[in-house]
This record gives sequence, C-alpha cells and structure tokens, in this order.
Amino acid sequence: MFIITVLSAGANAGPPVILIVGDSLSAGHRIAIEQSWPALLVKKLQAEHYPYSVANISVSGETTQGGLARLAPALKQHRPAIVIVELGANDGLRGLALEQMRDNLRNMIRQSQDIHAKVLLVGMKLPPNYGPDYEQKFQQVYAEVARQQKIPLVPFLFEGFAERRDAFLDGLHPTAATQPLLLDNVWRGLQPLLKKPR
Repeated sequence: MFIITVLSAGANAGPPVILIVGDSLSAGHRIAIEQSWPALLVKKLQAEHYPYSVANISVSGETTQGGLARLAPALKQHRPAIVIVELGANDGLRGLALEQMRDNLRNMIRQSQDIHAKVLLVGMKLPPNYGPDYEQKFQQVYAEVARQQKIPLVPFLFEGFAERRDAFLDGLHPTAATQPLLLDNVWRGLQPLLKKPR
C-alpha cells in the first residue's frame, strides 16, 4: 500500500508537486504516517512558505525494479516538479545485482528528467556483514549515477546517527523520534532545488 499526501486540490492544480519514490524508510514503517519524514517535509514546506505539495508513493520492501515499474504512472498522474528517489537499500540487503540497480536508478532519473522534473537521489549504506567489497561497490552506485546524470545526491540517509542504536527500531528502521534527522539530511539536498518561498 502506498500513502499519498497532496496539499492541493489535484495533481494538475495548485502548487507544484514533490514526488517521493522510496521504500520503508520513506513509508513510515512501524510508525504513524504523520511522524514519517515525508509528512514532516509537508509541515516544513508549509512553515517556510515554499509553494509545494507532496505525493509520497513509497512502499515497504520496495526495490529499484519495483520503483521503476511504478514510476511512469506516478509521473503521469502527478506531473511532479521534483522527484526524490530513495531506493536501493532492499536491492543491497537481498544481494541483488548492482548493475541492475544502477540501470534501474538511471532509468528512473531519465524518465523524470524527460518530463522536466528535477531529481534528488538519496543514498544508503549497507551493514558491514555484507562484506567490504559489496558494501563499497553498493555505495559507489549512488555516486556514479548522480555524477553521470548530473543530479544532486544525499550520500547517506542515516548520516549523523547511523551508529546510534537508540535511533532505530530494529537496527534498520529509524524510530519516530529519528525522523526529523532523516528530514534534515534530505532537506540539505532538496532545498537548492526549490523555488523561493512565497
């Protein structure tokens, strides 16, 4: 199931849309939706008078392949001005081919750019038990794709708190109290893409 938060009356009316395509880290896994970082983003945009609405189609367990399959209909429906792609963690946790992950991310970015949307890529790191070689190559995918597609990158969604056990419910999913820190990391990459506040 996916959650959509849209502040305007419709996708083709009102403020431009920020589309979030992610996995459980953006879907509010095991916390109230209103506590998730995308919901906090809505409040921050309102508080700072940025004229945007937010559509969040993130799904727990989503891979880059699943996100790619769902992207085209979402782009058609919402015609977003900005697309935030927060995917890849489940590819890595399942040990999927990094070449396929790379291609999926590239295709998502290209599809978004084809409708003149700006794109922000949000990166992730894997736990150390996956081995240093795979872990390093996994993280390099994000940097390589962002560089080649000439888009901004949030290198690590958990930057600044990844080592804190109390920041996570189960070692993988941040608590409700940690969601503002997720938003802070995303915001640093997102704010330069936004139109000036009203």
